[in-house]
Amino acid sequence: VVQSELVGIALGPIKSGQLGSLAVSGVFDFPKAVGAGSAITVGSNAYWDAAAQNATKNAAAGVNKLIGKAVKNTVDADTTVRIRLLQ
Repeated sequence: VVQSELVGIALGPIKSGQLGSLAVSGVFDFPKAVGAGSAITVGSNAYWDAAAQNATKNAAAGVNKLIGKAVKNTVDADTTVRIRLLQ
């Protein structure tokens, strides 16, 4: 869930328009962009691309919101990336 600059993880379903709980700390797996040049190295910033609905290393000049730091190396073909949330 992205709210302005806050990226949180819903630990259960939240109905549209209802309040719910978000985890804003911890380590979570996110879907990752794939293809040439999409690998994310450990310690690198990872961003949420709302249009593509995945994590990327591309900040896109502030359009993509910072999720946190990758805690495991990925390769271009990986479909997920493990990220420690930063808030």
